[in-house]
Parts: sequence; structure tokens; C-alpha cells
Amino acid sequence: MPATRPEPAPLEGRYIRLEPLTPAHLPELFKAIGRPEVFAGGYGGGPAGYRATEPEFIAWAGRYYQWDRGNPYAIRLVGGPDAGTLIGTSTLGDFVPALEAAHIGWTAYDPRVWGTVVNPEAKLLLLGLAFEHGFGRVKIQADVLNTRSRAAIAKLGATFEGIHRRDVPRADGSWRDSAVFSIIIDEWPEVRAGLAERVENQGGGRPVQLS
Repeated sequence: MPATRPEPAPLEGRYIRLEPLTPAHLPELFKAIGRPEVFAGGYGGGPAGYRATEPEFIAWAGRYYQWDRGNPYAIRLVGGPDAGTLIGTSTLGDFVPALEAAHIGWTAYDPRVWGTVVNPEAKLLLLGLAFEHGFGRVKIQADVLNTRSRAAIAKLGATFEGIHRRDVPRADGSWRDSAVFSIIIDEWPEVRAGLAERVENQGGGRPVQLS
């Protein structure tokens, strides 16, 4: 089937719900990820990209996310005492249908859900959406200095392709090298099974709770 950009629509998981990101979400998103430790690893251009106030964050977000060219999502918890809380964002974007290529990125979570079932289930939902719409290669990348994100990407089952040198400018004016990973359609059945197992084992049937 030819690759086509998915129509924006909610994605329902067991522990999280992804809903199309709109400007109305941004005050909640600031509460979740508007923290220095989120930007410290390279998100939003790195530490110099951090916006300390809600108005500054909203202005920055209006330029940062792929509002028109991609499918950005707000991520909420499902179930438990914190159900409905917005805890992060991720985007399926950089669509090149002719090459069957897409990119999962612009991902950040409230630090209180780092290391939980949230990221593997988000990737399970987004990768499934991409491959169901005919894409054959999905790129995931991180600042080469962000060892935590690089380890998380590798743990998904993605293949490390190498370092894209002098890739994009950081907020402080330096140039970022990007560690590039990918998952292709041939690998998807094995990756999907691994992610589904992680969701089952890591979630344990218990709702994610914010501490």
C-alpha cells in the first residue's frame, strides 16, 4: 500500500491516550515538561532552550512543534488516581511518502514517568500507526550527548545507524551531532512483540501514578 500521512485522531492504549496536540494543550504541557531536567538532555535545543514561564513556553512551542507538517500528540494517563493528567508529548512527522519514511521525535515526558510503561506504550502506538499507513522506515534520534535517551531508543529494538554530524543547531548556538536509529517494516513484528511484552510486564496491570 502507498504510504500516507495518518489523519489526526486519538490513539488509545492500556495506560496512556494520545490525542492530537493543539495550542489549548500548551498550559498543561508546560506543567508536565517545562522543567530544566527535561531540556538538560537536549530537548528543545538543550538547556539554553528552556523556557521558565508559561507564556515563554507557549511562544516557543508555537515554533517548535510540527503543527502543520506532522502529527503531534499530547499524552495523558489512563486509569488510576491520576487519570487524565497530561504527562508529555510526541510527534509522528517528517513524512516522506515517496520514500515510505517517517520520524518519531519531539518526545518529552514529565520526569515522574521516566522509566515507566509510558514510553514503550507510546512507541508501540506510534510505530503501529506508521506501519499501518504504509511507511517502511521510521527514524528515531537523539542528541549524541543524551545517553539516557539513546539507551531508551536502543531498548525499543531500534537499530543504531550512526552519527549524523553537525546535524542541527542547539539553542546555545553550538551544533548538535545526532545519534540516528531506525526501525523498518521487516523488523516490526519482532519489535512489536518486544514492546507488547514490555508493556505487559512493566505495567503489571497497575495504572501509572505520579509521585
